[in-house]
Amino acid sequence: MQMHGSCAARGNAGVLLTGPPGAGKSSLVLQLLRHGFRLVADDRVDIEAGIARPPADLAGLLEVRGLGIVRLDHLSAAHLRLLVRLTDGAPARLPAPARDTALNLPVVELNPGWPGAPDRIALALDCALGAVPMLAGAFAA
Repeated sequence: MQMHGSCAARGNAGVLLTGPPGAGKSSLVLQLLRHGFRLVADDRVDIEAGIARPPADLAGLLEVRGLGIVRLDHLSAAHLRLLVRLTDGAPARLPAPARDTALNLPVVELNPGWPGAPDRIALALDCALGAVPMLAGAFAA
């Protein structure tokens, strides 16, 4: 399946960013690159059996609004571990655990304009991978 979204990965652990056009997916990927992530796909993501790949015609391309389209080093594939839905509102303070049934991924909502958005994604990925325990919230048992 192909989805409108962007994907970045740390190691082989991919994070799929979804939201409407202009929500900040590409800008957030750009920020994640400075936090040890690598580009997998921007604008469209091919997903099969939990593996994200860039469509061939977009591989390595990242659109940076106000600058243009740049070609970057990228991963050809990553195992999806987290879905981040971008919102312009304030997500719940202590959200209940949620999963995307179509992709079988844990889901968190995030306002990309909030300070520390890339740090929140990195921490959410650590929680999704079981590297950081959560006492209450999106990944609490």
